[in-house]
Amino acid sequence: MKVAVGADHAGFELKGEIVRWLESEGHQVNDIGAHEFDPDDDYPDFAVAVAGSIRAGESERGIVICGSGVGACITANKVKGIRACLCHDTYSARQGVEHDNMNVVCIGGRIIGIELTKVVLESFLNASFLPEPRFRRRLDKLNQVEQNGLP
Repeated sequence: MKVAVGADHAGFELKGEIVRWLESEGHQVNDIGAHEFDPDDDYPDFAVAVAGSIRAGESERGIVICGSGVGACITANKVKGIRACLCHDTYSARQGVEHDNMNVVCIGGRIIGIELTKVVLESFLNASFLPEPRFRRRLDKLNQVEQNGLP
């Protein structure tokens, strides 16, 4: 799978481990950056870059890492067509894709370590949207809100 990965200074170290692991698992990684540690960089820059890679069709899924994962998640969800969620457990990572067609997972680099991150990402990357009528209906409603704002 083509996966975009980005992180600010708080996720920089974890991102390096994730990129190496994803490549060893056979994924095609689009490493958005940061490519060097900068304590003054900002998570929105990387969240938008990962989201943009998905919108442009360069990546199928995205991973964004910041300190808690919260800021990255908020930012990514501002980009049209992106459905991002903060996931530190396997159930949310899998169900977010299966039920909600989540395409970006956000991780807190100061919250979980590499081993838990790996199993969360396996759940995220191995899941597929289940096109059952109830999930399709809910996704259609979500897309309508994205297009038109509040009813």
